[in-house]
Amino acid sequence: MGHREELLDGAAQCLYEKGFGRTTARDVVAASGTNLASIGYHFGSKDALLVEALLRATAAWGEELDRALAEPGPEPGHPDRVESTWSRVVGLFTTQRRLWSTHVEALAQAERLPELRARLAEAQREVREGLALTFHTVSEEDPAAADRRVHVLGAVYQALLTGVMVQWLLDPDTAPTGADIAEGLRAIAERADELV
Repeated sequence: MGHREELLDGAAQCLYEKGFGRTTARDVVAASGTNLASIGYHFGSKDALLVEALLRATAAWGEELDRALAEPGPEPGHPDRVESTWSRVVGLFTTQRRLWSTHVEALAQAERLPELRARLAEAQREVREGLALTFHTVSEEDPAAADRRVHVLGAVYQALLTGVMVQWLLDPDTAPTGADIAEGLRAIAERADELV
């Protein structure tokens, strides 16, 4: 493995252990077994290295989420589908806590790092579509209407996903389970006429 990969692995380790704001170039060098000059040579700066490491962690987050959503479960329309799917996702919050925490930190850093923001926005669009199509079959005759429906559904599910993730990171004892999420969505659907 070359210095570039060693630096990325060391930076990821530092992100998991110390976070973006508290990681120094010396921390990365110590974790990677490389030298300070390697950071400049391969990435230009410590921040650029940490951004690349955050993007790798975010990609790993996306892969874990994709696996959880793709696991076999009840067929679309089955009453247990929502609970089953959200239970698998919630399971990731307990088994992949460092990964989720690093993803939240990436979101916080995006405001000041334009490249990170652009790459996360691109990934967000893909996640939205995947979430929408996990729970719904979109069969509009008009392609523009179908695209709009996928966007809107995906955005709502993504907001739910991010909110649940933050609750699990902050207070896992009271964070919602898959059953809680399914119950809440059913209650909202039953009272949809009140959402005016």
